[in-house]
Amino acid sequence: MMIAPVGGAKHRLLPSCSTLALLAALALPMQAEAAGTRAGSTISNTASASFDTGGGTTTVASNRIDLLVDELLDVTVASGNPGDVPTTPGATGQVLTFSVTNSGNGAEAFGLSAIVNAGGDDYDPVVTQIYLDNGDGLFDSGTDTLYTAGANDPSLDPDQSVTVFVLATTPGSTADGHRGIVSLAAAAKTGTGDPGDSFAGQGEGGGDAVVGTTGADGEDAGAFLVSAATVTLVKSAVVTNSLSTADPIPGATITYTIVATVAGSGSVSGLAITDDIPADTAYVPGSITLGGGALTDAADADAGDYNGTRISVALGTVAGGQTRTVTFQTTID
Repeated sequence: MMIAPVGGAKHRLLPSCSTLALLAALALPMQAEAAGTRAGSTISNTASASFDTGGGTTTVASNRIDLLVDELLDVTVASGNPGDVPTTPGATGQVLTFSVTNSGNGAEAFGLSAIVNAGGDDYDPVVTQIYLDNGDGLFDSGTDTLYTAGANDPSLDPDQSVTVFVLATTPGSTADGHRGIVSLAAAAKTGTGDPGDSFAGQGEGGGDAVVGTTGADGEDAGAFLVSAATVTLVKSAVVTNSLSTADPIPGATITYTIVATVAGSGSVSGLAITDDIPADTAYVPGSITLGGGALTDAADADAGDYNGTRISVALGTVAGGQTRTVTFQTTID
């Protein structure tokens, strides 16, 4: 990082100027910003002395001292996410929210960048885009502005903030509970460095630009937390016959039990169980159950149906840690 030579004074003495120019300078507003007096403002002071030589009191004025306030370069970045943002393996367009605030005392543009490999997490999200908010605090790619570094770096007045959205893709290889960290960094375009470093003549209003306590760059981190779910199926069969044995002989009834178990912190949607009726067997009408409750064979309002060759049960959305049990019967030809 290139930094201008250190040593520029924090306040510069102005040369004598005309009365008109002086009045214009004094007319500048003296705003009480978080970082103090606005850069480019003029601070003027004249001393006076009075004395008596025996003929009455005489007052004399000193020369006037005019100080030009330099620009202080400071920035604050803060995550706007109350906690880890849920995501799923392979998900795209996942959003982290940040705010960037100019905590200096002059108008400044800031370059933005995302950091994804800082460590301390389980995977690296793939940052795809950065957007600048249109002012409503809600991400909308149709109304927010796509950020291009160097082309539309946000320029902020003192104390002004901009909301920044960082979009990322979650790799498909992530697993439930994996955490991925993304940091947003903002750096003053005038320059960064150690506190007290100075950029001569580059401050607002023509003064120096002086690096503040933040180093004129800042960053904060947000995180994605993978909330995934997996499904396992376990199928078992119990045989009963007229001989009161468990032998699969002609005429015996087979009761199939299928247990679907959803694991993980996420959920699955559109879960459905289907099972073809085995060859050399016949489906027992009305034998489908879900969680012990009977289902009809028709494709109607309940979750089950039989279409002549297979049974099907629609389970819908099921959260991790839950199971669903389906049973049906056939008889051996």
